[in-house]
Amino acid sequence: MGTSITSDIAGGVAPPPTTQGFGGGDGEPGGRGAHRRASITGLMVLLAASVMMFAAFSSAFFVRRGLSNDWVDTPLPGILWVNTGVLVASSLMIELARRALHSGKRAAFNRYWSAATIMGLLFLGGQYLAWQQLNAAGYYLATNPSSSFFFVLTCTHAVHLLGGISALGYIDVQALLLRLGPGKRTAVDVSAYFWHFLAAIWIYLMALFLFWG
Repeated sequence: MGTSITSDIAGGVAPPPTTQGFGGGDGEPGGRGAHRRASITGLMVLLAASVMMFAAFSSAFFVRRGLSNDWVDTPLPGILWVNTGVLVASSLMIELARRALHSGKRAAFNRYWSAATIMGLLFLGGQYLAWQQLNAAGYYLATNPSSSFFFVLTCTHAVHLLGGISALGYIDVQALLLRLGPGKRTAVDVSAYFWHFLAAIWIYLMALFLFWG
């Protein structure tokens, strides 16, 4: 399940990169090492591209905020705090799952990973409700600069999260079908690191909206 960094930069966000499949073997141990290095390198490139994207949006956010007096703070729906807790809990479940797999506790891995995947879906559902609540209150993409940045940033994060959920879901299915062999830990690690990154980005966005939105 590989990814295309080019497509990510162009605007589409794919699941975090892995150079391994989920069924069968990985070849010789040396080959696994090379695959792991390639996967980690691909992940670093993807994370760097994502950081630059959010940094560019953040820079535009602060510049636009200081340009004129037409900036009207967008109220944060209360459900965003629930969503934040769900995503942080999901990140914790992913880490517990990763450690369980490395300890050989496959049943615990399945439980934690499935819980994290479900929480990711709940977070997306909560984001949709937050957008609906803002629309009901009269805040849309073009209402004012503040609301424009809110929708752009949260939607961009949601697209990244969809890529992460697709990776989590695929691994979850393979694990439940007992097709996730011991040589596939790189895929698990890369997906977990990407998920932690998404949780950190969301916490940053919440701070941005809370103090400067």
